Amino acid sequence: MRDFPSCFGENGVQVADFSSSSSSRAAKTAHQNLVSCVYQCKLRGRLCLITVTWTKNLMGQGLSVEIDDAANFCLCKVDIKPWLFSKRKGCRNLEVDSSKIDIFWDLTNAKFGSGPEPLERFYLAVMFNQEMVLLLGDLKREGLGFKDPIHGSNAVFVAKREHIFGKKLYVAKAQFCDKGKTHDVTIECETVGLNEPYLVICVDSKIVMKVKKLNWKFRGNHTILVDGLRIEVFWDVHNWLFGNSMGNAVFMFQTCLSNNADKLWSTGSTTSESVLDSSSVLTWSSSSSSRQLRESSNQLQGLGFSLVLHAWKNE
Repeated sequence: MRDFPSCFGENGVQVADFSSSSSSRAAKTAHQNLVSCVYQCKLRGRLCLITVTWTKNLMGQGLSVEIDDAANFCLCKVDIKPWLFSKRKGCRNLEVDSSKIDIFWDLTNAKFGSGPEPLERFYLAVMFNQEMVLLLGDLKREGLGFKDPIHGSNAVFVAKREHIFGKKLYVAKAQFCDKGKTHDVTIECETVGLNEPYLVICVDSKIVMKVKKLNWKFRGNHTILVDGLRIEVFWDVHNWLFGNSMGNAVFMFQTCLSNNADKLWSTGSTTSESVLDSSSVLTWSSSSSSRQLRESSNQLQGLGFSLVLHAWKNE
């Protein structure tokens, strides 16, 4: 089964099948506190994707950096183990096809929130043949081997995958375009109890979409407007309603930068009370890998930023 989102033009949504609560619990544990961010850049004039994955477990924070070409062939990958086993500051020097790749990081004094991603006082830099291709963080960067210490990179933030947790409310930070404003996204989903199941999504405390009769509309897509941008929202809460309640629901926010999106999805009405058909929802599952997220980023070029949220119910 191809994981989310692997292609356009297929009807319906495929959801991972968990046969028992123990397997669901194991899957939840495996994905907990993991955030993957995909950046598009150019190496020797060719488009490449850099995937930065931040993780957190009992051993501490860790991260990995993987660089893939346009054909999703892995050029190199560096795993930085949790702090118990590695240094919080360091560098890795690699040689790929007679080219030099240097990865620098400093998370010595990094400030973290509840998730695995650092918030401030850190940097992560990727250099290709002495040229900066990716630069993250706000920490003053010295001795990295490039002339202008405040010069950024031309990498574009194209996709993010995150796991979020809650009982009825699920909260995440989101920016719907590269270097765009950061918004608070709140997902409220009622699937148990005497009330009729419903789904409400808010951006900065403002309701942008509401789905009633969720039993009949457990999968679908809807267009909202944020910062003047059309955002296509996809949801799949089948697990919570008809599957294992300990499974996860999936939500995707896809920025539409051109009218080409109309050829891929049926947009319909944009009012907050309307719900669109699920016939054009992308294929996904609860265990989509970083590689599949990169493949999705390749296919979504020209359609803007993609945010994928896997929502898990706390026990």
